[in-house]
Amino acid sequence: FSGVLARDVLLALLELQEELAGTTAWAQGRNVTLQDVCYAPLNPAAPGVGDCAVSSITQYFQNNRSRLALSAWQQDGKVQGTVDWHDHLIYCVNSPLSFKDITALELSCMAEYGGP
Repeated sequence: FSGVLARDVLLALLELQEELAGTTAWAQGRNVTLQDVCYAPLNPAAPGVGDCAVSSITQYFQNNRSRLALSAWQQDGKVQGTVDWHDHLIYCVNSPLSFKDITALELSCMAEYGGP
């Protein structure tokens, strides 16, 4: 992977998303945050930042740096080797509704807010 799918670009994207999620604006006499304006389909009454439906490739890792850094040894029949974020991403692009990928990482493809 290279270009926009390079690991350092994904980490920079996570940093930008975190900064934007923490942004506030003064409107109608009060501070307004992302939680005040976001679409939170699974927790509309009292959404937290993690409940907001943000469409991003980093959602395949639940916006979690440590999940993006994981690697694991995997043996599938005679084929063996290390799996990492590349393998998880490829799996999720093909099966976005999966709660656990088929790699040794066994990560969910669902977003931080709980949806696909």
